[in-house]
Amino acid sequence: MAGKFVLALDQGTTSSRAIVFDHGGQVAGKAQQEITQHFPAAGLVEHDTGEIWQTQLDCGRKALIAAGATAADVAAIGIANQRETTVVWDRATGEPIHPAIVWQDRRTADFCDDLDRRLGDVVRERTGLVVDAYFSASKVRWILDHVDGARRDAEAGRLLFGTVDTWLLWNLTGGPDGGVHATDVTNASRTMLMDLATQSWDERLCDALGIPPAMLPEIRSSGDDFGATSHFGGSIPIGGIAGDQQAALFGQTCFDRGLAKCTYGTGCFMLMHVGDEPVASTQGLLSTPAWRRDGRASFALEGSVFVGGAVVKWLRDGLGIIDSAEEIEALAKTVNDTNDVYLVPAFAGLGAPHWDQYARGTIVGLTGGTTRAHLARAALEGIAFQVADVLDVMRADSQLPIDELRVDGGAAANDLLMQLQADVYGVPCVRPQTVETTALGAAYLAGLQVDFWSGLDEVRSIWRVDKRFEPAMSMDERQRRRNRWSQALSRATEWDRA
Repeated sequence: MAGKFVLALDQGTTSSRAIVFDHGGQVAGKAQQEITQHFPAAGLVEHDTGEIWQTQLDCGRKALIAAGATAADVAAIGIANQRETTVVWDRATGEPIHPAIVWQDRRTADFCDDLDRRLGDVVRERTGLVVDAYFSASKVRWILDHVDGARRDAEAGRLLFGTVDTWLLWNLTGGPDGGVHATDVTNASRTMLMDLATQSWDERLCDALGIPPAMLPEIRSSGDDFGATSHFGGSIPIGGIAGDQQAALFGQTCFDRGLAKCTYGTGCFMLMHVGDEPVASTQGLLSTPAWRRDGRASFALEGSVFVGGAVVKWLRDGLGIIDSAEEIEALAKTVNDTNDVYLVPAFAGLGAPHWDQYARGTIVGLTGGTTRAHLARAALEGIAFQVADVLDVMRADSQLPIDELRVDGGAAANDLLMQLQADVYGVPCVRPQTVETTALGAAYLAGLQVDFWSGLDEVRSIWRVDKRFEPAMSMDERQRRRNRWSQALSRATEWDRA
């Protein structure tokens, strides 16, 4: 076992982070930098690709300094990333031809509606996904259609496409001077171009979307040899890549069929491990690889809530009713309920199980007695209700019980939100001691690849519970509140079609 640490690069929607983990899975050093969110017009969300790369590089270097480590101390690097966000760049110069189009972006909604009518069944059968602007493929097509000369250059092999993991990997391993152009199976599955059965690019879908296959990265296992980087003062192998939610599932050690987790970040993402074969959803969930190691894939069902913790940021930056995200718990606790106010945070449409890209955010039940505390509590409840809706259909599709929900992500530190989640769904929420499970999952994948950890049993032994939140709400009250939430949800649907 070479090295004392594993370095995880965790590139997210609102920030870049890097965490150094020791052999016990404990944080030895970390660093974080926010990245700028660009909103060129309603429904459009972009990132500066150069900022993604530079902040992630800076965070990696700062995390090593915080840990008192050098490159020689690091056994491997793992990468976790915001998924679906799309980058297209020039193979020769390394320059992106357009800002990164973020997963939340809705500019291709109309195109996706048309594609769904023509090929919706084919997409669902082959990829395990529904047709939606959420995924990468329509974003790539949009760039090729709207940047001068892009389609010509793509067809000539001069352009490369990648999700954020691929963009980081290519730069880490040399960029125009021989950078590795690859992705892992979890990220590839989020493009709407990968055949779930063969875990390879689907030629028919590439042709239907007008995307030249030469642009696409090589698909590898989540634990694999992705080359090495010298950007941290010495050569370090890159041994693991996974999309952030699959990385969190791995970091939560959900290695057994039926275990489920929810990550509370900008959005909320639930994954349930369903075993060695994909499970087709009839209820609007996605069938997806959980990871692939040693040539063997595991699969999951996934439900995505587009706006989770982002609603707290909106209360801070948009409404100004709190000065920091951490204030929301104390403010919401000053009232015992929401005074029958319901907040549906459908700022970017609704994800699973509704898949309504025309839904918009709605607040119902306002009266002259509504206070900012009621809004704060309604925002937290809106997160919990959305998660409960997804868990309902996840249990129905999988035919597996959900005995507990493992929770992580920034908003999982909010005890009130976790208690509300346990109450409105009716199962315990279990928060681990290390809530940095996305980064930890990437670290595990990389560390296992280089034998830093001996196997899944050793990794499983590291997982420790911090707090367990037991349901305290009566069944009758839970059902009444969820029925009321459904009424509020109906007011938000298809709003942007009007």
